[in-house]
Order: sequence, then C-alpha cells, then structure tokens
Amino acid sequence: MTEGNFVDYVKIHAISGNGGAGSTRLRREMNVPKGGPDGGDGGRGGHVIIRANKNLWTLYHLKFKQHFRAGHGGNSGKQRSTGADGEDVYVDVPLGTVVRDTETNKILFELTEDGEERILVKGGKGGLGNYHFKSSTRQTPRYAQPGLEGDEMQFTMEMKVLADVGLVGFPNAGKSTLLATVSAATPKIADYEFTTLKPSLGIVKYHDFQTFVMADIPGIIEGAAEGRGLGHYFLRHIERNSALLFLIPADAMDLVEQYRTLLSELERYNPELLDKSRIITISKSDLLDEELKAEITAKFKKQLPDIKLLYFSSATNEGIKELKDEIWKHISEDLVHSNED
Repeated sequence: MTEGNFVDYVKIHAISGNGGAGSTRLRREMNVPKGGPDGGDGGRGGHVIIRANKNLWTLYHLKFKQHFRAGHGGNSGKQRSTGADGEDVYVDVPLGTVVRDTETNKILFELTEDGEERILVKGGKGGLGNYHFKSSTRQTPRYAQPGLEGDEMQFTMEMKVLADVGLVGFPNAGKSTLLATVSAATPKIADYEFTTLKPSLGIVKYHDFQTFVMADIPGIIEGAAEGRGLGHYFLRHIERNSALLFLIPADAMDLVEQYRTLLSELERYNPELLDKSRIITISKSDLLDEELKAEITAKFKKQLPDIKLLYFSSATNEGIKELKDEIWKHISEDLVHSNED
C-alpha cells in the first residue's frame, strides 16, 4: 500500500430520508359506502448507517465519495397499509475507526468488531394515517400526519492502525528502514525528520510460515501529547498496537533521556499506553563497538534496572534475527494473556 493510498482521516456528509405521509383515505366499497377512515401510515425514511468491515485497511474508498443520502419513505396506501421504508445507505469503514461530530469534534463511538453497525443519521418518522385519529366524536377524520423530515450531519472519520507491533521513536530513528528491512513494505526513507507522514504497514515473515504485522508510524517529538508536530496523528495510531517497539538511535545525545521522553509523551496522551508490552532497542548499532554497547547497557541498567536492551542495525542486519525472536515472544505472550482475560 503506497503512502498516497493510505487515507486515515476523512469527513463525510450524511442525509437521511424523509418519512412518508400518512393517508386520509376513507373506506369506500360497494357494500360499505361509509366505512370510515382507512388511511395507513407512511414509511420511515432511510437511515445512514456506518458498518465495520474487517477487509478494509484504509479510508481511501471514502476519499472520493463523501456525500451519502438515504431514500425517502413511501406514502401510505389504502386498507391501512404502511408505506415502504426508505432505502438505508451503508458506509463501510475499517475496524478501529473513530467517528466524531465534525461541528463539536466530540467522539461519538469507535467501531471495533467486524459487522458492527451504528446509525449515523436516523430517517424521518412516517406520518400517521387518519385511522389513528378516529374517536367516538370524530368518526371520519379527514386529516393525517405528514412524514417527518430526515436529518443532516457532518462526521469526521479517524482510523487507528491495527498491528501486532508499532514502532515508537523520534523522527529519523530508523523506523522506516527497519520496516523495509524485515518486510516487503517500501516506506519513504531519507535522512531528514518526518520522512514518514502517514503510517506504513508491513507483514514480517517468521519461522514456520508464521507472520506478524509491523506498523511504521510518524515520529514523535517532545510536546506531541499537546499536538505539536504530528503528535496526535502519531499517538492515535499506536493505541491499537499489541506491542510497542521503541527505537533509540545509537547517535542520540542522551539515550536514556530520549526513552524517558517517549514514555512521558505516551503517558500524557493516554496512560493506558504504558500497559502495553514494550521492547526497547538501540538502532543503528553498526555505529557502536562492543565497549560503547557495554557503556550504554550499564547506564540503562543503573537508571532503569528492569529494562532489557536489544541492539540492531538495519544497514548490516546485525541483531535482526534476535529482534524478530523478541517481537514474536511478546506477541505470543500478549495473545495468551488476552485469551485468559
């Protein structure tokens, strides 16, 4: 999937159908000249319904179709028959799509289950026929209700990437290079910050035909939780990753402080992100000799004794096999824990 085809943010305009009108018909038959009110109810207007589809990975299909209009309800017929309901319109979206009211920016709901449906805009109610207004003092009412008009709203769709492991790091930490090394994905790679402007997904092959999905997500910066840089764009995508792979480049000024900053931004955005399984790595390890690696490990051990460090280089493939093993171990443990829950 190319960067241009990856669309994770769209706005749509939804209009539901009008309800059908109730009937004012009076029953008139050969043997029943004064049969009284016989008008039925109008059909309801069509709904605009959003539906989760596990086969979709992006909102690209909504990029060129952003207006949805449901059908109008039919008018009632004779013999108290109800008019046909208006045709519902469905908007299919990937799992993990968050729906907001565009005007207020309020989150309405998130779709997480395949086939899950929510009504975005309800169709107008059909009008009641004159039969409902019959009484002891009004035997032949000659009026009925018109159908109610449909509604009209704008919605913002935001998709959260679903992957087994999400790459977390500052811009230019080597995330795109790692994804290109371990999968067939072809993210944009260059030696400047914010090369990755949209998420890239890659399927990584493991032993015995096993695979896992890795997501390269725009780099985080200090202040991302307040929306600086690509902050909210980045952070929303890691919410649905099973495990987080932290990349700290070997040429960083202070590796421990950079890791702490990353953790701080995640916590400020959503403290629940710290509950996810974490893998801590030093990328670009081809820049280090064994002595420097020992110094870095000792510094982490002193300040963060529970941390296990992995070193790898996408340029030389050093440590890539060990990294895959560690990722698979975390994914398997998370799967076991989720099944127990």
